[in-house]
Amino acid sequence: MKPHTTLAPYATTEDNSRGRRIAEPAPNNRTQFQRDRDRIVHCAAFRRLEYKTQVFVNHEGDMFRTRLTHTIEVAQIGRTIARSLNVNEDLTEAIALAHDLGHTPFGHAGQDALNHCMRQYHGFEHNMQSLRIVDALEERYAEFDGLNLTFETREGILKHCSLKQAERLGDVGERFINKWQPGIEAQIANIADEIAYNNHDVDDGLRAALIDIEQLKNLRLFRQQYDIVSASYPRISERRKVHEIVRRMINEQITDLLRDSQAALHAAQPASREELTQLAKPVIGFSDTMKADILELKQFLRMNLYRHFRVHRMSKKAHHIIESLFDAFINDPQLLPPEAFNNVQKLQDSKAEAGQARGIADYIAGMTDRFAISEYQRIYDPLKLT
Repeated sequence: MKPHTTLAPYATTEDNSRGRRIAEPAPNNRTQFQRDRDRIVHCAAFRRLEYKTQVFVNHEGDMFRTRLTHTIEVAQIGRTIARSLNVNEDLTEAIALAHDLGHTPFGHAGQDALNHCMRQYHGFEHNMQSLRIVDALEERYAEFDGLNLTFETREGILKHCSLKQAERLGDVGERFINKWQPGIEAQIANIADEIAYNNHDVDDGLRAALIDIEQLKNLRLFRQQYDIVSASYPRISERRKVHEIVRRMINEQITDLLRDSQAALHAAQPASREELTQLAKPVIGFSDTMKADILELKQFLRMNLYRHFRVHRMSKKAHHIIESLFDAFINDPQLLPPEAFNNVQKLQDSKAEAGQARGIADYIAGMTDRFAISEYQRIYDPLKLT
């Protein structure tokens, strides 16, 4: 199926795509990037996102966002921006849906703990793990490991990458070595992620009573919308007021982003995708005023939500669980269930101790919050025999 023919000249299309690592017949009723999207949605790692956390651990309540709900929100924001800028919505959506596949249980606390465990073995980073999942770890198709996604989706998954890592990655590492920009669809997915988690962490933080409206009223971005909503709807409930404010904050950021990005594109006039990737800086971004407002919001969330004692307590527990699991498996791999043990053995046979550690990291990173807790109990609780 041919892609939309009226996209902007700097958009990614099937015609300028670098294709898949393993050639396949073209899909009949979908674009190549729709095929990528569908493969991502049907993979096991995507389903596990339902039980992986953003800020709050999964068992703390059903109303908080998970990695899955966050991912869907990112995809929808990304599609809105891509459509408004007349670039490839399907590719933007595919990147957005895959960007968190490699996240550990327990959010960033889990990633930090696993990175510490892997410090002697090139570390652990969830963007790199997402790429590893789609390139190698998913086992669904008869003719290849992974999902065999297009180059553009794979490259877009990598939001950042060290030079040493880039040198080991081959084709998808080239842009980091050459200091090129990602394609416009990847730029959109990256910033849609930022919009989603900043604003929805405000909503979840209020719902959890870790932050309150009086504190947030000191932030310009929140206060502007608070005043408008309070004046327009003086009798609505607090819950509705919060939702109305957050949705208006998101809309304000998207409007600003589109205005500034369109101006940047007009100034740069890239004639092709290649020209856009070789510009000195990304074309997708906020105005200076909005950047300052978002920075203020981020700093507030860092100090008042992410460092709240309740969140810190759970982060401490997460570090302990992840590090204890890693130590148990690295010292006695036979504690692993058979399939995970076999995968670790294969990696150990080819890459020695580093391979063993990477295989254990693969197993732990694939866990959901509740499975990691159960696995910890199975190993360390003397009363839990199975």
